[in-house]
Amino acid sequence: MNVSETIKNIRSSCNNYVDPDLVATVIHDNYYMGSNNIEELDKFDIKKDDSFEEKILKILKHENVFLNIGMYAFIPVINECDIYSTEDYNLKLSEEEFEKYANEKERVFGILIKKDSTDYVIGSCDLCGCSIDAAFNEIEPSELDFYKKIEEIIDTKIIY
Repeated sequence: MNVSETIKNIRSSCNNYVDPDLVATVIHDNYYMGSNNIEELDKFDIKKDDSFEEKILKILKHENVFLNIGMYAFIPVINECDIYSTEDYNLKLSEEEFEKYANEKERVFGILIKKDSTDYVIGSCDLCGCSIDAAFNEIEPSELDFYKKIEEIIDTKIIY
C-alpha cells in the first residue's frame, strides 16, 4: 500500500462524513485511541509546515494510525445496518450476521495502519475518541455481506 497516496485519496472524499483534518487517529499498541487532532501534534519531529501526509508518515514510525473511511449504525428492530461513506448503503442482515457484528453504538470504520509498516487491518473505532475506553476493534473477516461491503468500500480507497 502507498500510505501517502491512500491518505490523499481518503481525505479527498471525506467531507461527506468527516472533517478531512480529523480523518486520522493515533492508536496505541494496546489499541486504545490517542489523538485525532493530527494538525496540533508537535512530537515525532512534526513541523507546522509539513503536509498532512508527511505528518502521518512521521507518526507511523512510532504509532499505529487509524484512517476513517466511513461510519456504520445497526438497526436492531429490523436487522439492518446503515453504512455511511462517500456513498450510503443499507444492508439487511441475517440473524447470524447481526449477532456477529452488531454493536449498540454507531462506529467509524476504516483501516489501522500498523506502525513502521504499510500493513493494515480493517476495523472500527468509537465515534467519540474522548471517552477513556475508546478503542480500535478489528472487524473479523468473513464471507458475510456486512464484512464484504465494508471491505469493498475500503478497497476503493487504498492506493497500491
